[in-house]
Amino acid sequence: MLVVQGVANDCQPESLEKLRLRKSALLRKGWEFERVYSRGNRFHGHNFTLICEPNFFGRSRLGISVHHRIRGAVKRNRIKRIIRESFRLGRRHYPSEMDIVFAVRPGFSLSCPEEICESVAAVVRKMRKSS
Repeated sequence: MLVVQGVANDCQPESLEKLRLRKSALLRKGWEFERVYSRGNRFHGHNFTLICEPNFFGRSRLGISVHHRIRGAVKRNRIKRIIRESFRLGRRHYPSEMDIVFAVRPGFSLSCPEEICESVAAVVRKMRKSS
């Protein structure tokens, strides 16, 4: 535990470990994406789609697909970073124990993790009502 002038610091390694986004929480292989695309259920938001398929890992895993019509690598990579950050901080908004592909279409305008979490939560609520 880190102690600064007799006060415990909130940035303890144990609390940081909970917020860490490990590579095992991401879909990284092409065949993993293909499996989710072929078997998963699609739920549409505003200029994005969540494609979800149950997994047996006991936790959700995220994959991100940004449409090639979104021009500029800097813009595409920024979108991916923001989506990963929303997943890292707001996992409770995402479906649990699922492989999720977050497919972004042109016109996607959410620019901060909080906005993305709110939009995902709305899609998940709609998904639960339809089930």
